[in-house]
Amino acid sequence: MKGQAPVAFVYHDDCLKHSNGPGHPERPERVAAIHDHLARRGLLDRLIVVRPEPCPIDLIARVHEPRYIEAIRRACERAPIQLDPDTAVSPGSWDAALLSAGGAVAACDAVVSGKSGAAFVCTRPPGHHAERDRAMGFCLFNNIAIAARRLQEKHGLGRVLIVDWDVHHGNGTQHLFEDDPTVFYFSVHQYPFYPGTGSARETGRGRGAGFTRNCPMPAGAGDGEYARVFREVLVPEIDRVQPEAILISAGFDAHRADPLAGMSLSEDGYAGMTSILKASADKHCGGRIISLLEGGYDLTALGASVEAHLRALGAFEA
Repeated sequence: MKGQAPVAFVYHDDCLKHSNGPGHPERPERVAAIHDHLARRGLLDRLIVVRPEPCPIDLIARVHEPRYIEAIRRACERAPIQLDPDTAVSPGSWDAALLSAGGAVAACDAVVSGKSGAAFVCTRPPGHHAERDRAMGFCLFNNIAIAARRLQEKHGLGRVLIVDWDVHHGNGTQHLFEDDPTVFYFSVHQYPFYPGTGSARETGRGRGAGFTRNCPMPAGAGDGEYARVFREVLVPEIDRVQPEAILISAGFDAHRADPLAGMSLSEDGYAGMTSILKASADKHCGGRIISLLEGGYDLTALGASVEAHLRALGAFEA
């Protein structure tokens, strides 16, 4: 880690208080497993541990309808309530959702200020399926969209790149920015698969035409296929866009051990994708990378994959 700022690890225990119900794969143990894995490995004290504050409502309202935000708050008050077939809220969900969005904001502030060289946001609920006025796919608020607007409106950054490697296409993030030429959205995902969006034909619209790039992948794709897409498709796009920061929707559910999908990535595959992005960030935006946890449901694979991701970000000396 010589010569660079340490990596921030954004975490809050209250994110464990959100529940989708018994037996649900998006469970509190996910973030606890990551935290505990890093602790067992003796790695937590080599990170800057950041405890986020709840996100101000006005920042959430930069990407979500105020009526929708209030509807989520009221649903949490009356919880447990099912919002869609996959997504529910519990009495602790409101605080957890504000902290998850607040974690994205805190990570942006830490990286742009130079306090940290990069950041990983280990919070839940995840966000990339959340639409402007709709919860879905385990997601309540679109944390990475909130982060993109924070970088632009608080810190004055112009062009932001969002790379989404979750096994599921980030329909919410794409739709929020599909007509915005200042945010380039790139997704590699299993296809056809939930939520049904993310074909290669979806490239943005209006002023944002050409600023969305989807790379749908068949089931079974692994480290080599993902690395090839990153080197041959994503890197040229990054060179074209020249982003001032890179945001990652870091889902780890394309891992070969994950129970919800059919891809074949390993920890080495996540490290490889991270290394490619780090090289591009060093080239274009002073190394600024903010990574946010999305999916990943095998707890052992999740902890090991996040460790590999953090190592590739330069969090730990070899």
